[in-house]
Amino acid sequence: CPRQRDGPLGSRSSRYPVVAKAQIHRENDEAAAATHSTTGFDLGDKDTGPRQVKLKSYPHDTFGTQKRAFNHSWFEKHNWLEYSVNQSAAFCFPCRVFGKNIKHDSLVSNGCKNWKKALVIFGKHEMAQTHKDSVVTWKSYQGTSKQGNVAQMIATANVSEIVERREYLRRIVAVTSMLGRQGLPFRGHDEGEDSPNRGNFLYISPTSQNDMIDCCAQEVTSVIVSEMTKSKVYSIMVDEARDKKAEQLAVCVRYVSEGAVKERFLALAEIKSFDAQSIANEIQQQIQNYGLAELKCVAQTYDGAAVMSGSTGGVQAHFRRLHPEAIYVHCYAHQLNLVLCNTCKAVPEAVELFSLLECVYSFFSTSLVNHHKFMETQAKLGLTKTELVQLSNTRWACQLRSISAVLETLPAILECLSAIGSPIAVGLRAKLYKFSAVYALLMFQSILSVTEGLHKFLQKETLDLAEAFICKQAVCDTLKGKHSDAFATELYEKTKALCNTHSIPEPGAKTRHKQRKMEDFVLEATVGSRTELNNSDTLKRELLFPCVDRMVGELDQRFCSVDAGLLKGVQACSPKSENFLSEPHLNELAKHYRLDLKKEEVLVARNFLTRKTEAGCPPKNMLSVYNLLDSDMFPSLKATIQVALTVPVSSCSCERSFSALRRLHSWLRQTMGQKRLHSLAVMSIEKDTLQHLSHNRVIDRFATLKNRPIRFICKRSGT
Repeated sequence: CPRQRDGPLGSRSSRYPVVAKAQIHRENDEAAAATHSTTGFDLGDKDTGPRQVKLKSYPHDTFGTQKRAFNHSWFEKHNWLEYSVNQSAAFCFPCRVFGKNIKHDSLVSNGCKNWKKALVIFGKHEMAQTHKDSVVTWKSYQGTSKQGNVAQMIATANVSEIVERREYLRRIVAVTSMLGRQGLPFRGHDEGEDSPNRGNFLYISPTSQNDMIDCCAQEVTSVIVSEMTKSKVYSIMVDEARDKKAEQLAVCVRYVSEGAVKERFLALAEIKSFDAQSIANEIQQQIQNYGLAELKCVAQTYDGAAVMSGSTGGVQAHFRRLHPEAIYVHCYAHQLNLVLCNTCKAVPEAVELFSLLECVYSFFSTSLVNHHKFMETQAKLGLTKTELVQLSNTRWACQLRSISAVLETLPAILECLSAIGSPIAVGLRAKLYKFSAVYALLMFQSILSVTEGLHKFLQKETLDLAEAFICKQAVCDTLKGKHSDAFATELYEKTKALCNTHSIPEPGAKTRHKQRKMEDFVLEATVGSRTELNNSDTLKRELLFPCVDRMVGELDQRFCSVDAGLLKGVQACSPKSENFLSEPHLNELAKHYRLDLKKEEVLVARNFLTRKTEAGCPPKNMLSVYNLLDSDMFPSLKATIQVALTVPVSSCSCERSFSALRRLHSWLRQTMGQKRLHSLAVMSIEKDTLQHLSHNRVIDRFATLKNRPIRFICKRSGT
């Protein structure tokens, strides 16, 4: 066969070798067979889309003197185009399948076979409005097939929008929670466009921000209320404090949950009236607001103010009319404070000593010149730099630190006062430069060191009444041990050694005084007769023993606000008590709280705990006894011990809440409303609960607010 030149598709050369023609026809038949349906119709339908068959060679048609064929590259330019192998024609898929009332269009009816003018025909057809409408209908059908019908598409869009919005809210909750835990302000004083510090979180409106803060606080409180509901019994602890121009009432609760004693902050309320009835009504209102009215309140704890502790007209009396089982416990921490206050007021030498300490502190703290000289003198003498401590009537733990600071810096104080030489400095030095003053400092350092541990111990949240009473008694016994000649002699020798170090004369030593005028002197003693403390016996008899006796007497007298029978019942629940599991005492406690204590349970519990002790697992305290007893085996006994654990020892949790209040309601945040202040206090005080709180719970609560769409603040417009 002669060789012929192959030209482009549609060229004049149309004669192929016989073998080549047979191969091409075979390949075309195979490609066509792959697209043919069983009926012989080889175009696409709604589900398959346009059939765009790509052959190595398409059949040629003669146009004048030229032969032309379909080109598969047209599929790339016109995605709606399809080719029928059976008819050797091109069709418009969307117009053929989805078109309406399309007449006299070869691409719809018979197909286009004019390959010479095919591109022109395709272009005109593509510009027709009927074709555009058909393409839109085709694309809509494709979208419906993938995403469902209109209702399904709307539902899918709603779900996506909800997920997106919940993600926004989750981030807002996270930021709100972080700022609330740290007690940081949300907004700035100036939130204008030109302000360099517009606040920590201002991208939602104030209303939405308040709602989010409130939802976080409500979820924290709901966790507390849920635990209290499961516990079924609780105690109330209340204290009040002045906050700027308002009187705030802090309400805390104590209960047993999941084998642990918990004290939680419940509410912060502003009170308008300060009489006992109004305060009791406010406490009861808070109990009702949180749905706790059906639970049993077993105790109430306040400080020693008359309006709170009055047995007939105080808050505790009004509250017991509503909750007869709620015994009153005078806060043990306040009791200890009163013991020390009354001791110092009863002994004139003690009053004079602490007045002197306050004067020394004021002298070196109010004047920067005196303070700098004091620090320089300490450095010159090689002493560790120590600041003097201010005294406080409500925080008696600072008394020991104040005395210790004076004793540590006594050489610097005496030298500095001598160097300053002002009349006040001369008078202060004259009072400090006495054997009796040093004796009193060392004496109170020893006595207050005994009570310092009890101060800290009584502030523990998990402390029970029985253990507190045991520790109080141990302190009393220790103080009684200081009422002895041996301790008096030891204290005198220690004072003598310290005075010799600082050249302070011992009482009774004869010293020569030069007569001087009185113009530069300060009166150091009040008018009236007083025994001169000039020897060991006088110091022991007039200073040491009166202070110790007074303190022991105050401890025995004041720590007895709880009925003796109920106190013995509480002690019977503690393994450290002598009457542990005493049936008569337990019965008295159970009877007060209307519990049906089973005698058999007490007997079995004794043997059970005895075996535990023999096995090397003795119960250490009341809480360990409670956790060792099974609820099914010892239901009534465990309920009785739970009541004993629920009785609080102090109201220190309320005091701690006021410390948080001072951080939250600072002078820069004066315009804060009461509701926002309460919510921020809950978030700050109960930060551990807030940290473990699920953000989804806060979002769900926020979503339940009606007519409260969240509004974001635009950075540019500020709206």
